Amino acid sequence: MLHDPAAESGPDHAQEFKSRLGVRMFFIYAVIYVGFVAINIISPLAMEKTVLLGLNLAVVYGFGLIVVALIMALIYNRACSLKEKELNTESGETT
Repeated sequence: MLHDPAAESGPDHAQEFKSRLGVRMFFIYAVIYVGFVAINIISPLAMEKTVLLGLNLAVVYGFGLIVVALIMALIYNRACSLKEKELNTESGETT
């Protein structure tokens, strides 16, 4: 394994955009997760109901949370990459 020092990357012109987007996506995911917790608190028996292909709501919702997190991560990565490219082009930097 190589243990070289981190490469210098220069200023991050998209830092503010990435921060705002990350916080917004966090709150969207938090609302979805709060729904999961609320169902467990308010009506735990509802989680036993079969909803899809013989799977109960708890399993479907749990896997849904995982899938939503992965999709949001891909969206975040794509949006940030495009914004970095746009802002670096405007500032005259090339990467």
